[in-house]
Amino acid sequence: MEILMLEASVYGDDISLEKFDKLGNITKYAVSNYDEAIERLSIHNPDVVIVNKILMNKEAIDAAPNLKVIAEAATGYNNIDIEYAKEKGIRVANVAGYSTESVVQHTFALLFYLLEKLRHYDDFVKTGQYAMWPVFSYFGNIFHELNGMKWGIVGLGNIGSKVARIAKDFGCEVLCYSASGHKYDTEYRQVELDELLKESDIISIHAPLNEYTNNLFDYNALSKMKKSAILLNLGRGPIVNDADLTRALNEDLIAAAGLDVISVEPIKGDNPLLTIKDSDKLIITPHIAWATHEARERLMDEIYENIVAYFEGRERNVIV
Repeated sequence: MEILMLEASVYGDDISLEKFDKLGNITKYAVSNYDEAIERLSIHNPDVVIVNKILMNKEAIDAAPNLKVIAEAATGYNNIDIEYAKEKGIRVANVAGYSTESVVQHTFALLFYLLEKLRHYDDFVKTGQYAMWPVFSYFGNIFHELNGMKWGIVGLGNIGSKVARIAKDFGCEVLCYSASGHKYDTEYRQVELDELLKESDIISIHAPLNEYTNNLFDYNALSKMKKSAILLNLGRGPIVNDADLTRALNEDLIAAAGLDVISVEPIKGDNPLLTIKDSDKLIITPHIAWATHEARERLMDEIYENIVAYFEGRERNVIV
């Protein structure tokens, strides 16, 4: 069996890929752009290709006539032409749920960094100010308890639901909103967007990018939020308008934002968010919420099992 891995660097050097050697001859490329992917698909003509962001459209699929399996190393598979793969009799299998714990953990990491003004207090100690302070404690940047706050969630899937449960355990009242109008079977109060914006002290986004969520948090939406509110985006970057968020933060329309995703990744040097240097107001992490060591190990284990299942004649995580 010929296996082609086009984006091996995405999974990290700390994750062993040796298990795939058991399946046949595997060729790994650290990174591939689209043109390189087409060339490499043509050269290796694999039975299996493992992809994460690489576009597997008609041209890419046709470049490998022997292709039997497209193993998507992610939950989303909008990079794959599903209908054409189906027409060609190619199995597409994805991996769902592998990063839930990781993303939930990162959601609260971003929140507490901002809510408790941790950058400010760490700087106070490390710049030597605390060493000269006359008393044992210092609270020059006031922060508040999470208990009693309203937490609004956009996207109540596996991740959003677990965030909701933990937020409730902290004493929050949880509100939820579905951009598509889906009615959740949940104990939490489901509201329209305007109500979520106006009532929530914290809003966390865990929704996919689609026609309903694209540019959902523009300047108009942000201006309806509380001035004390914190916005967290753990969904997809274009759900929040980068320029509008920059403006809203500069105008103090909201207190702070924590982002793990942005509109274009990696971030462009001219992204207006980079002009905000105050880490009490804005923290950006480079799309790492999904990427604990354990989550990436689960991801590769699941991909391996998806490939084995195909060649054993079993269905597992099959899209088509």
